[in-house]
Amino acid sequence: METGLNKTTITSLVGELQARGLVKEIGPQHAGSVGRPGLALVLDGSRVGALGLEVNVDYIAAFAADLAGRVLIDRRIGFDAMGAGPERALDKLAQVIEKAIADLDQLEVTPAGITVAVPGLIDAATGTVVVAPNLGWHGVSVVDWLLSAGISPNVPITVDNDANLAALAEYSSGVAMNTPNLVYLTGEVGVGCGVISGGRLMSGADGFAGEVGHVVVDPSGEPCGCGRVGCWETKVGLAALVRMATPDHAYGTHQQYVRDPERRLAEIEQRRAEGDPRVDAAVTEVGRWLGRGTALLVNLYNPRVIVLGGYFAQLADRLIPVAQTELQRLGMTVAAVRCDFAASNLGFGAASRGAVNVVIERVLSDPTTIAIRST
Repeated sequence: METGLNKTTITSLVGELQARGLVKEIGPQHAGSVGRPGLALVLDGSRVGALGLEVNVDYIAAFAADLAGRVLIDRRIGFDAMGAGPERALDKLAQVIEKAIADLDQLEVTPAGITVAVPGLIDAATGTVVVAPNLGWHGVSVVDWLLSAGISPNVPITVDNDANLAALAEYSSGVAMNTPNLVYLTGEVGVGCGVISGGRLMSGADGFAGEVGHVVVDPSGEPCGCGRVGCWETKVGLAALVRMATPDHAYGTHQQYVRDPERRLAEIEQRRAEGDPRVDAAVTEVGRWLGRGTALLVNLYNPRVIVLGGYFAQLADRLIPVAQTELQRLGMTVAAVRCDFAASNLGFGAASRGAVNVVIERVLSDPTTIAIRST
């Protein structure tokens, strides 16, 4: 045999994989040879699932898929995580996870793991959010909190940066699939960056790489949630667009708070349809600063594609031409010419999809992490 394993060992291993729901028999295989036909096996995974969550400023997203790639859950819940504080936000997150696990149980799918995406600096080894400026979180142990809230200790829980997870999703199944050198930009209230270089995620010495939203680009600009002034996200984040396009609506106040970024964009587009000149002027201004920032990224990382996520993707037809002009003007000529913008087709759920990919990759690399199903 090619594996070098004897029949007894193979039978034992196959039996274990079947018990974990990872392979199944599809009937006898007749190869034309004399003797008893063998049983054909195929990879299964339809009874094993992965759950990805994202906590962002104004929503919590949940996405689940089985190992065969079937989408089981895809939802986003409006929630003022920025105003709620870490305790209430994590209580809500625990409720969303409990509901998702119950839904998977109804489908007879066992969750193999949970990964939570958060926009901030993450200590992945301990599952702690070191700092998430736009959420106002500092030193928040997400994993410990979820375990204390009763989330099953038998299901591994990990935490990672939202932009990094979104970049992984784009690389595995998005518009830049299999592009070995790409940069993903979140288009949220904050702006994060995930970098795929040579087909691998670039995370940095402590896993903190990609916080480009807090690179200071205008020292005399607007104050940022991180405590500095003039960070890039104050120029291109969703809050900046809302501030410029709808100055009569103070962003983030209780009275004007809108719990879904798509509803904010719908209001802005409605104003544009009504002829409000501030909308086009705001989009153009964001496009200019988007191009200026990406010129720095192209000079640093030399990607082939800049993938625009979140609200950037929804306004891509107007943002990209302006940003491309600035990129060509400020970027190193050869690198800029060879780099294109692309609008993500994964919507605001890119990070939760990437979180699912992390769980699936872990299972495929070590199937023993899946519990043996009771019969």
